[in-house]
Amino acid sequence: MATVPQPSEHAAYHAANPDTDDIARRCALRREKIAAREALSVAEHCRLSALLEAHLEAALVRRAPGLLAFCWPIRNEFDARALVGRLATRGWRTCMPTVTELGAPLSFRPWTPAAAMALDPFGIPVPAAVTPSPPPDVILLPLVAFDAAGYRLGYGGGYFDRTLATLAPRPATCGVGFELARTADLHPQPHDIALDAIATEMGLLRLRPF
Repeated sequence: MATVPQPSEHAAYHAANPDTDDIARRCALRREKIAAREALSVAEHCRLSALLEAHLEAALVRRAPGLLAFCWPIRNEFDARALVGRLATRGWRTCMPTVTELGAPLSFRPWTPAAAMALDPFGIPVPAAVTPSPPPDVILLPLVAFDAAGYRLGYGGGYFDRTLATLAPRPATCGVGFELARTADLHPQPHDIALDAIATEMGLLRLRPF
């Protein structure tokens, strides 16, 4: 006979047994938003990227230089490499989150434009050098979808939420994507962690100090 969870176990039960309708809804939303982003023309992608980059740069240059983590762009995401290069001239150091063990928190590896690159288990370019980086001060997280409360939908692996839950103090987090990724409500799950800010071509949405 199946064990029925008691009220005190309700949250933990649903975290371990997510609703199948919610999983299906998230999968459908993920497909929809990725398809919309990949359908952007080169000219429109460049236009939106330039606007997004200007808002993001304006926010970051107000901060004291520190260690910035960002991801190599895939599937027509915003490409932060030019911005990162300019921030480096202001004293910022950079690193990339890296999957080194499936299902485990991400590690971070130092990155420069001259860094040799390798592929992680998902085929995403990451620095080849295995020398670890300290935890970053700021993380730029790519968005598949987001809502006004700062919750983010990624590619479904849960790596960023798992990583943020282990970092103390927690880095400042900024989601980075286009307005086409916006949705009314992601109906966050218990393990989802809201972002501090979200940058799109329309501006910077600050949800917490950033």
